[in-house]
Amino acid sequence: MSPMASTVHTPSATPPEAIRNFCIIAHIDHGKSTLADRMLQITGVVDARKMRAQYLDRMDIERERGITIKSQAVRMPWELDGEIFTLNMIDTPGHVDFTYEVSRSLAACEGAVLLVDAAQGIEAQTLANLYLAMENDLTIIPVLNKIDLPAAMPDKQAAELAGLIGCDPADCLRVSGKTGDGVKELLDVIVRQLPAPTGRAEGPARAMIFDSVYDTYRGVVTYVRVVDGSLSARERITMMSTRATHELLEIGVISPEPVPSQGLGVGEVGYLITGVKDVRQSKVGDTVTSSVKPAATALGEYRDPRPMVFSGLYPIDGSDYPALREALDKLKLNDAALVFEPETSAALGFGFRCGFLGLLHLEIVRERLEREFGLDLISTAPNVIYGVTMEDNSELVVTNPSEFPAGKIAEVREPVVRATVLAPTEYIGTIMELCQHRRGSLRGMDYLSAERVELRYTLPLAEIVFDFFDQLKSRTRGYGSLDYEPDGEQAADLVKVDILLHGDAVDAFSAIVHREKAYAYGVAMASKLKTLIPRQQFEVPIQAAIGSRVIARENIRAIRKDVLAKCYGGDISRKRKLLEKQKEGKKRMKMVGRVEVPQEAFIAALSSDEPSTDKGRR
Repeated sequence: MSPMASTVHTPSATPPEAIRNFCIIAHIDHGKSTLADRMLQITGVVDARKMRAQYLDRMDIERERGITIKSQAVRMPWELDGEIFTLNMIDTPGHVDFTYEVSRSLAACEGAVLLVDAAQGIEAQTLANLYLAMENDLTIIPVLNKIDLPAAMPDKQAAELAGLIGCDPADCLRVSGKTGDGVKELLDVIVRQLPAPTGRAEGPARAMIFDSVYDTYRGVVTYVRVVDGSLSARERITMMSTRATHELLEIGVISPEPVPSQGLGVGEVGYLITGVKDVRQSKVGDTVTSSVKPAATALGEYRDPRPMVFSGLYPIDGSDYPALREALDKLKLNDAALVFEPETSAALGFGFRCGFLGLLHLEIVRERLEREFGLDLISTAPNVIYGVTMEDNSELVVTNPSEFPAGKIAEVREPVVRATVLAPTEYIGTIMELCQHRRGSLRGMDYLSAERVELRYTLPLAEIVFDFFDQLKSRTRGYGSLDYEPDGEQAADLVKVDILLHGDAVDAFSAIVHREKAYAYGVAMASKLKTLIPRQQFEVPIQAAIGSRVIARENIRAIRKDVLAKCYGGDISRKRKLLEKQKEGKKRMKMVGRVEVPQEAFIAALSSDEPSTDKGRR
């Protein structure tokens, strides 16, 4: 094997027969990014001096958390039997919240390397990503990773993987992303087994946008896979969905840093820069074509992911609202699953109602907004979308507890998911107990082997977005894995719990919960706020209510001034008079007073953690 140097090339430099487009798919922490590192080293596109662990994880947050959030495409040369091939590899995320990143990557490939940890075996996301690849008709190469680990059981896992895919256990390649064992053989298999891209080289240009990022200096950088024809530098191009036309200022490939070229031909993966600054101009799933000789039909439309969880994001400093809007606009280009619209809260001011694919997605977006754009934010408690039918048959969609109607309700529907849990067989009982506690209904159960079982449940989405995964991990000692996908709606007995401070509802603390859990939520929130809100000059009742019925109450006692300090003995009526006077003053103050809730109290109360003991009353 001799690596080929990166050179500026023309569209005809790499014929489609010499191209292989593939991605690496796996469960979280099964070694995708480490295997990608070894491929970069072995093919020579990154030398030993520049090499670092998880080379393709560019964001600080990815490196700190040790997870891949953004898919990364890279071009590598490989020589087999005296012929040089071009490999376009896409490293994908493993977490269930970023499945949309995986599905976009699959659309740009002909094959997928299905990676399984030789110690952990098949897990929930392994199955989910495998089914995604099969839906896209990709050629699948089964690979066992981490064979260097003492706990690795390659023979056992190979038999399980072969049974899943329907191949021979001997066909499962064995590699170590850490030591590099078997990686050269894997690259040879990729060249031999994966089909070359097909397309009409002479036809009108059609390229699919599978990702885009925003660069502060260069504007929108669009990643494309060319399906038909070719694109060249300085050519005028048209985006087929928006009909916007631009001039191609730069075109090139990523190897693994951007390398400008003369153009891209059939089957090639690369980037386009048009100098456009508006983030909405470059839509993932759109088709790029030539303005001079445009294509008649677009490539298959990419379905935008539907948000599963909604949360309000508000700047702590109200003057940061325009900066937050601009930051969300820029982030949306990198993240097609993020949706947002402006909203106002009486307690928190101006902000945005944002839709996410899950809690990790919410956490990552919030952290990126704070790090990359220097914003201080409060996020409200996450909730899902509810459908409400009133008694007059009118329909409402509720994405925020403040939108929940107060009139006569005929039915409330909540989203449900098909959840798949994989775990060792000894934990079946504890998993069933957890799922039943979360209002789940069992759909079926299969034994993958004598030691591993797959449980399928229908669960309300609202019950799993908070701490279901943490509970599952703790109950199965870390061996359980979870995957879920939307499965429509079901009717449920849901109510809105309002939190009242001094008789006024605070919209930021309201929540829509199942009637059985309303009391527990009300008691927990009231006691939490009692420790967080400082004492006022007058007594403040904290109440949790469903409609007009109060279900829980706590009192914050008033600050009392010792008005009897100057009275040394003497007539008791003098003391009574002073105390009565103080009492009247407190009563008057209570009628006009407004409860002051500090920002820290909102942040602490709206976080999913319990308030810590050091935040006692001041």
